[in-house]
Amino acid sequence: MRDEFERIFGAAPAGVWAAPGRVNLIGEHTDYNDGFVLPIALPHAVRLSAAPRTDGRLRLYSAQGDGRVTDLAVAELAPGAVTSWASYPAGVVWALREAGHQVGGADLYLDSDVPTGAGLSSSAALECAVAVAYRDLHDLPLTGAELARLAQRAENAFVGVPCGVMDQMASACCTEGAALFLDTRDLSLRQVPFRPAEQGLELLVIDTRVKHDIGDGSYAAVRAGCERAAELLGLPALRDLPAAELAAAQPRLPAELVPLVRHVVTENDRVLTAVELLDKGDFAALGPILTAGHASLRDDFRVSCAETDLAVASAVEAGALGARMTGGGFGGSVIALVPRESTEQVGKAVTAAFRTAGYADPVLFTVTAAEGARRLA
Repeated sequence: MRDEFERIFGAAPAGVWAAPGRVNLIGEHTDYNDGFVLPIALPHAVRLSAAPRTDGRLRLYSAQGDGRVTDLAVAELAPGAVTSWASYPAGVVWALREAGHQVGGADLYLDSDVPTGAGLSSSAALECAVAVAYRDLHDLPLTGAELARLAQRAENAFVGVPCGVMDQMASACCTEGAALFLDTRDLSLRQVPFRPAEQGLELLVIDTRVKHDIGDGSYAAVRAGCERAAELLGLPALRDLPAAELAAAQPRLPAELVPLVRHVVTENDRVLTAVELLDKGDFAALGPILTAGHASLRDDFRVSCAETDLAVASAVEAGALGARMTGGGFGGSVIALVPRESTEQVGKAVTAAFRTAGYADPVLFTVTAAEGARRLA
C-alpha cells in the first residue's frame, strides 16, 4: 500500500488504514425501522494509504479503477457534484465538513478485496476506511459509532442511497470473533461471541454474482412502505410494534403493507432469539433461524431473486444447517451455516444447481468474524 501510494502520488503516505465489508447473520431491513441487527465484519476489506494535502484538493486513486486519478476541490463538494465511485469517499469528506470538522484535502490510494455488488457492503467499507483515516490524520475526537453515522450520512445525502446504519456500524465497530448485536435506534451495542469453528461449523458465503444495487429505487420503495405503515399505525417506527400485537394491527393497514410489517416484526424477534442462542454457545441452532429469515425476505418482503432462492434451497438440501440471503436483496450473496465436513459437498451442490438452471457459477468462500475499521501502519 505504501509503495503503490508513492508510485501514484510521488511521496510516502502518512499511514495505512483498513475497513471491512460485512455479512449480516440475521436482522435484514430492520435497521431503518429502528430495529435490531446482528452482523459480523469480514476478513475482506478496503485498504487505504493516505496523506493530507494543504491545497484543498482531494485526489483519489482506486486499484480497481480505470487507472486515473480523480481530482476534486474539497470546497466544491456537494450532493450530486460527484457521480462516479468517487462519490463515496468524497461524501465522507463532505459529511465531516458539514458536521463542523475542519478537514481539508488528501491523497488517497484505495485497494479492496470486498466483492462489489454482492451485498457485502463494499460501499460502507470504502466510506469507513476514509472516515477512520481522516479521523487519525486530523486527530478528530470521534468514536466508531460517530464515524459510522457520518459515513451513513455520506451515503444517504451525498450519494443518494437511503440505507440504514447497520453496514457502517458493522464496518466501524465489529470486533474479531464476535457478532455485533446492535440496537439501531440508540446505537447501543454488544459484542456477542461468534466462533462456530469451535463447534466444527463454517459460515459459507455464496456470491450468486447477480449484481446487487440498492440505488436503483427498489430498496427505497420498500423502505418507504415501512415508513408509511408505521405512520398509519401511529408508531415512531415498526420496531415499536410488539409481535403479540401484529395480528391486531393488520386490519389497520392496506393489504400491500401487511407483509412488510410482518417481516420486520418477526425479523426483530429472530435477532433476539439468535443472540440468546449465541450467548449459550449453541451455534448450530442458528441454522433454522437463517432459513426462516430467508423465507420471510422471499415471501413477505419480496427482495429475493431466483438465484438466491436456489442457493438457499440447494445448500440446505445438501447438508447446510440453514441458509439465507444477506444484504439488501435483489441479488447479492447467500450465507449458509455448514458442518465443516459438509462444506465441500454443499458448495458442489449449489454450483451444480446453478449450472442446471443455466446460471453462471457462484463464487464460494468461507468467512470468520473479523476486526472493524483500524489503522494498519
